[in-house]
Amino acid sequence: MNDEKFTRYEVARILGARALQISMDAPILLKMSKEELEKINYDSINIAEKEFNAGILPISVNRPIPGKGNSKLGKIKEEKIDDEKIIRKEKEIEKEITESADELGFGVADENDKQREEESLKKEAEN
Repeated sequence: MNDEKFTRYEVARILGARALQISMDAPILLKMSKEELEKINYDSINIAEKEFNAGILPISVNRPIPGKGNSKLGKIKEEKIDDEKIIRKEKEIEKEITESADELGFGVADENDKQREEESLKKEAEN
């Protein structure tokens, strides 16, 4: 077996990954005779296990170091904005929108337009 100690989950992941590679026609790294391969029925998991036990797999395991995750984060500076500034900005934006709508012809309807619309709705309701 390898010098490095693996958990059973790491071993399962390594064997599964290598077995998938072998099943997708990756070259077998361990010299095996045709008789040995026939004896294990060309089973990719058994071949991967033999390669793992021989220590010839070029697969590595990266483990996180426990102490590094506890570093302190810096404080986030929040920009303080008055409500009045926000309201002023909203009014400016609203004014820009209404001005551009007027230029495009989407302006606020005048009283005559409202009356015509009400009359057409009444006629449709009668029919």
